[in-house]
This record gives sequence, C-alpha cells and structure tokens, in this order.
Amino acid sequence: MIEFKLEGDYIPMIQLLKATGLVETGGEAQLVVIEGKVKYNGAVDYRKRLKVKRGDTVEFMGTQIKVQ
Repeated sequence: MIEFKLEGDYIPMIQLLKATGLVETGGEAQLVVIEGKVKYNGAVDYRKRLKVKRGDTVEFMGTQIKVQ
C-alpha cells in the first residue's frame, strides 16, 4: 500500500498515478483509466480528471493508494 500525503484539496486521478510512480507519463495514466484498469473507492472509474480527495482509495495493478 502507498500512503500519499495530499497537499491542497484534491489531486486529479492521472496526476496521482504519475506522482506515485505507478505510471511513467500522463498519457499512460489516461490510457489505464480509460481502459478501466483503475478502481476508485472499490469501483472501476473511467474519469481521468476525477478529483481524488483525502480518505479516498485508488487501486491499480494490485497496488492500493490511500490518500491522506
């Protein structure tokens, strides 16, 4: 599990995936989201610009990100 400390009110989903090192580029992040490979709070979510906030959980490729 990755614990991500959020600075500010939210972070867009694609930026979170890049910031945690789970993808290398923004383009790759967009693709994995569009393809339904990312779960947001337990459910697949296709929104690239989804605002991830404190207390949310994101899962990708078996790795869970807990936003704090």
